[in-house]
Amino acid sequence: MLDPIKHQILAASSAWVAAFLNFLPGLGTGYIYQRRWKAYWITTTISICWVYFDFIRQLSLDPSDPANSGSDLIGLFGLLVISTVSAYEAFLTVKKEREVSTKKSGESS
Repeated sequence: MLDPIKHQILAASSAWVAAFLNFLPGLGTGYIYQRRWKAYWITTTISICWVYFDFIRQLSLDPSDPANSGSDLIGLFGLLVISTVSAYEAFLTVKKEREVSTKKSGESS
């Protein structure tokens, strides 16, 4: 369970800023904004692995083969998927924390 300060930081952060920062660079920058270090390192590791495996895959392709002409965008598409998922997750986390904090403030009143 997260400590109360962590809940307050997440609830006070802007959901759209966190989502935008995760989507635009695509490397979990919104997690730094939210101070969610575990999620940041997981996203960074997944992105690095994706780029590495795409680079290895690109080395094994024959550049003269016309069937491989459309496969250059696979790496970019993968990073786009990673950034979209992380942006959506960051947005949902802020939304969930705000709901929890309003329930707690309603119960204590």
